[in-house]
Amino acid sequence: MKNTLSKNYTIDRSMFDAANKDTSRYKAAPGLTRDVVLQISKEKNEPAWMLEKRLKAYEYFMAAEMPTWGPDLSELDLDTISYFIQPDAREERSWDDVPEDIKQTFDKLGIPEAEKAALAGVGAQYDSEMVYHNIKEDLAKQGVVFVNMDTAVHEYPEMVKKYFMTQCVPINDHKFVMMHGAVWSGGTFIYIPKGVKVALPLQAYFRMNTESGGQFEHTLIIADEGAEVQYIEGCSAPRYTTNSIHAGCVEIFVHKHARVSYFSIENWSKNTYNLNTKRALVDECGVIDWVNGNMGSGKTMLYPSSVLRGRGAKSDSLGIAFAGDGQDQDTGAKVIHAAPETTSTIRAKSISRSGGIASYRGLVQVKKKAEHTVSSVECDALLIGDGAVSQTFPYMDVANSTAQVAHEARVGRIGDEEVFYLMSRGLNKERAMQLVVNGFIEPVIKALPLEYALELNRLIEIEMEGAIG
Repeated sequence: MKNTLSKNYTIDRSMFDAANKDTSRYKAAPGLTRDVVLQISKEKNEPAWMLEKRLKAYEYFMAAEMPTWGPDLSELDLDTISYFIQPDAREERSWDDVPEDIKQTFDKLGIPEAEKAALAGVGAQYDSEMVYHNIKEDLAKQGVVFVNMDTAVHEYPEMVKKYFMTQCVPINDHKFVMMHGAVWSGGTFIYIPKGVKVALPLQAYFRMNTESGGQFEHTLIIADEGAEVQYIEGCSAPRYTTNSIHAGCVEIFVHKHARVSYFSIENWSKNTYNLNTKRALVDECGVIDWVNGNMGSGKTMLYPSSVLRGRGAKSDSLGIAFAGDGQDQDTGAKVIHAAPETTSTIRAKSISRSGGIASYRGLVQVKKKAEHTVSSVECDALLIGDGAVSQTFPYMDVANSTAQVAHEARVGRIGDEEVFYLMSRGLNKERAMQLVVNGFIEPVIKALPLEYALELNRLIEIEMEGAIG
């Protein structure tokens, strides 16, 4: 199998924008109804408690208003979306058993070649369901659990019942979480036992294929006391003329002295509304690392959040968003300091090009009992071409006088002097601008595992093509 990322590394936009023929074995009628929720639960043979949770989330969803802040969502018609699409495939543990058309799609994206080279386990989701999931045998022997979220409901019911959409992201959190709670399907469940440190990353890749579809995968990661794990998530979808929606949910529990590093590259097509929710609860001396790249989607609302509820807990967030013509990327990060001696850093970078809108929207909240908190926020924006827009909406709520909280924001354009200097060294103007952009995003690139650093770098180069003129 050809690894397009690490061997020849020939990646172009058509890899992601091209769709397979729709061969799904079941596609729900458009619109979110009670019958759709019942059908999803029936197809998955779920226990009564999960169906009850779904139906309660559906009630919340029907009563909630659409958000009126952030990107304009007026063209998102939720009644035209199909909320459950089953591919004509079962979940397999051998890649050779995955249907050929689906396998070819993931092969083009470098999966599962990456698994062989540098990963401890891989999951692949196509539309509403997982089609592949596997973990290295030595990790399984240590008690590491890495399974499809649907499988976890049946095989680890007590753990799922305790952690799934209860305290981290409750089903009534906001409109799109309510939607997610009603129709979630697929995703990943990870449990790392006490003291186990997973040396190689675990990975999942989520691919939407069907027109006017939605994807609502659920990722639940539990790192027990002293455990460590890196998790990588990639996402993409073909380009259509009709709208699609992605409203996934990530819940991460970082217990005492544990560490979770979460990497994500979300590369949805421009007809996709990416309305994702990610949150971590961090206990005493635990650490959560967020590294995010957001591009492709027409409208994005995504703010990875950390609740530092144990003394000495720490959160680091680093993200890049790219907004080209017709795109509105509303991204950022949130940190709630609920315990003493907690620390957080947020570094947000954005690139706006020729009519694109990139907004940082963030929250730092220091609770009354969070003594000696330290928090730092840095926002850097780069503008390219006419009509590019950068916005910053920071919010800080500090209720303890011992806290040290800082915020810094910078906006700039690619300078003529920089470009002229590089051109004087023999580069054409487009290549000179790309080098400046590469330097701007370097902190994010350095934080990503190699394969994904290469992918993110090339994706931004693709978005930059034709930036001059």
